[in-house]
Amino acid sequence: MDQPMDRQQAEQLPGVLAIDAGNSKTDVALVGADGTVYGSARGGGFQPQLDGAEQAIAGLAPLVEAAAAEAGLRPADGVLTTHVSACLANADLPVEEQQLQAAVAARSWGLGSAVANDTFGLLRAGTDGPRGVAVVCGAGINCVGLLPDGRTARFPALGRLTGDWGGGGGLAAESMWHAARAEDGRGPATALASAIAAHFGLPSATAVAEAIHLGQLERTRLHELSRVLFQVAEAGDTIALRLIDRQACEIAGLALVAMRRLNLLDRPTPVVLGGGVLAARQPLLIDNVTARLAASAPLAEPRVVVAPPVLGAALLGLDQLAAGRIGGGPAAERRLRAAYAAHHEAAA
Repeated sequence: MDQPMDRQQAEQLPGVLAIDAGNSKTDVALVGADGTVYGSARGGGFQPQLDGAEQAIAGLAPLVEAAAAEAGLRPADGVLTTHVSACLANADLPVEEQQLQAAVAARSWGLGSAVANDTFGLLRAGTDGPRGVAVVCGAGINCVGLLPDGRTARFPALGRLTGDWGGGGGLAAESMWHAARAEDGRGPATALASAIAAHFGLPSATAVAEAIHLGQLERTRLHELSRVLFQVAEAGDTIALRLIDRQACEIAGLALVAMRRLNLLDRPTPVVLGGGVLAARQPLLIDNVTARLAASAPLAEPRVVVAPPVLGAALLGLDQLAAGRIGGGPAAERRLRAAYAAHHEAAA
């Protein structure tokens, strides 16, 4: 849902305020209509389901101000940009998108604004146009599919309540579950137990659980266990390998269902894979996912996106400028992608 823009004002402002707000981190960027990145900022996670839409959007204001300051702008001076493109985690249901859209529109950040689930940003980052399927496996897991005529395939993505399994949070919880049961005899032996204990410098996985329960370890540190899980799996641990295989099954299953809903199984279709777990490009997971896709959808074109997710939000914003003939277009997209490619290479 977009707000109308005043063309004369739009042509005098920077092009896009791009926001990618994920469960674990948020990125903001001010991008010119020609694809130049003028300012950026990073902050913590975005949880409107806990904080409420208005408070969650208000929490983005310091990041917007930081990006604006880097670009030589001040929010206090008035409207910052032509279009706000916000790709937000936990914007899973229509009512949530509407609430978040209203909260963004109430800010004076842009002349126009659009809110979408952050998985649509991932899809745009990995494609040249509005067609394909994207699966994000980061802190959580989600999938969307999109056709040029606007038809979509979506999932509620409310966690176990709606049948979701995995993501970094889910893998960490499963790793802890198996480790604790291995230690007390309720479950089979697994090297996850000793590896988790060693990772946190504690005598056992049960001690890790107690430290988290007592507040001696931040619960957010559990996300570190994704790396531990893959290390243990690479050494051949049966339980760890089984968890990764199930995660691959879930990722491929989401993509295949979305493709089936949109009648894409028998035609070349980009399948964009992103989020921290997938962007790590662990062969045990990526090779498993691609093999499953090849078996059930031979024309699927899996591709892993490692660029910051805010790239997708910015590209969607540039699409809006191009539609209004006030910027964007292929040259702007190339410039923007090159900027984030250079940023990724520098970070690596």
